[in-house]
Amino acid sequence: MRPARRRLAGAAVLVPAFGLVVSGLVAFASGQDVDTVGKVAFVNRMQAPPLAPSHIDGEGRRVFDLTVRKGRREFVAGRPSPTWGVNGGYLGPTLRARRGEKVQVNVTNQVGETTTLHWHGMHVPAAMDGGPHQMVEPGRTWSPKWTVDQPAATLWYHPHLHGRTAQHVYRGVSGMFLVDDGETAGLPARYGVDDVPVIVQDRRFHHGRLEMSEDMAGTTGFLGDELLVNGVRGPYLEVTTERIRLRLLNGSNARIYNFRFADGRRFQQVGSDGGLLPAPYTTDRVQLSPGERAEIVVTVKPGERAVLRSEKPATGSGFVQRDGGSDRFDVLQLRAAPTLAASPAVPAKLADVPRIPEKEAVRTRTFELAEHRINGRTMDMGRIDAEVRKGTTEIWDVRSGDGTLHNFHVHDVQFQVLSVNGDPPPPGLAGWKDTVLLTPGTRMRLIMRFADHADPNVPYMFHCHLLYHEDMGMMGQFLVLEPGQKAGRPPAPEAQETSTPHHGHG
Repeated sequence: MRPARRRLAGAAVLVPAFGLVVSGLVAFASGQDVDTVGKVAFVNRMQAPPLAPSHIDGEGRRVFDLTVRKGRREFVAGRPSPTWGVNGGYLGPTLRARRGEKVQVNVTNQVGETTTLHWHGMHVPAAMDGGPHQMVEPGRTWSPKWTVDQPAATLWYHPHLHGRTAQHVYRGVSGMFLVDDGETAGLPARYGVDDVPVIVQDRRFHHGRLEMSEDMAGTTGFLGDELLVNGVRGPYLEVTTERIRLRLLNGSNARIYNFRFADGRRFQQVGSDGGLLPAPYTTDRVQLSPGERAEIVVTVKPGERAVLRSEKPATGSGFVQRDGGSDRFDVLQLRAAPTLAASPAVPAKLADVPRIPEKEAVRTRTFELAEHRINGRTMDMGRIDAEVRKGTTEIWDVRSGDGTLHNFHVHDVQFQVLSVNGDPPPPGLAGWKDTVLLTPGTRMRLIMRFADHADPNVPYMFHCHLLYHEDMGMMGQFLVLEPGQKAGRPPAPEAQETSTPHHGHG
């Protein structure tokens, strides 16, 4: 592991172009904390990412065309940074589809090196998952097709190339994928007006340019000293309605965020990774690890300015691991208009989330995450770590076993949390999840049903979503098999390649 570069502790840097005051150029090597609270000038307007255009083809599929490409982004005027993005220089558009729709996404790779695009949280056939077996070579196009079949949810997409996921995500390849089911549940639902994705990423800048290195801080992975929100530094969001729905995504490589407002106001969490909660949960904070999402509804008053912060997340690692647990950030300013359009109150009931009965589980599996391994083994793309049967339910008992911070993500399924350290889960974990935080010593029991998709040859992944850990091998593979079906052998990634030369799309 490379040593982190030294930073000037506590220095404040004046960015000439916008007068943006940024603090937190930190000496990571000496373990000093980052604190930008009260030091960010919110001078750059932030908006929702654009919606990806689509068309309906002759077979009734909704078709999206995405190009992963190199770009340049001026995070500071006059100081362009080399970046990657999707259909643009940094980040990507929001894909949106309805439950029951057939979709096709044409993913063209123009970055000059192999990458992938994974649909995080999507219930999708293994061959369409976009994991490390579905590599897209330079100059090629991969066109996965599937039927959207899950409740309305805030999902996202990002690269998932084995051993290089952290680098490709850091360069800027990420975006939202929203699933609709025809019901708004009475929540704010006008995209870009009162329903806004908020993609939070930590980054480092040097003389106003984005640093593209991947220096590590301790054993956690990359920890930046400044935030981008929807790709914007020092962001503010104009609010024109009494209530606004923020779809929060922790799009960082390793950092944990403990989101709350500077004035301590309470808000209502209405959704988690896989969709709406059964009922709104009134709270003053929501903590998210990399890959996790939460939907919150915030009430504002005319003319006010409310600052969303991240306050010292509960990481639990102490001095064992430099994990950002003492860091504080000003994230985003909500800037309310002098006159606000009326918004209905959040309803008391949001969605049906039928509980999966424990008695349905046909087996319990145990997963211990420790020292870049799961159950003592590092990732091997030619090895299947678990075989499950289509139509069955299992309990996965997961824990962090090495005194350091991890989280746990499962592809294809949305699961329910049965318990956290033997206790019932808190209200924020009452809905569908695909990623959970595992602070040191934490044990969670997760129940999941493997429905619809089976493939004897192409596996799904389970892994730590701290991307440095994932790239170092903290990942495994599982097959979903039809009853009585035997497992094949995972093909080499080159053999799994299904993309074709890109000659344009009709």
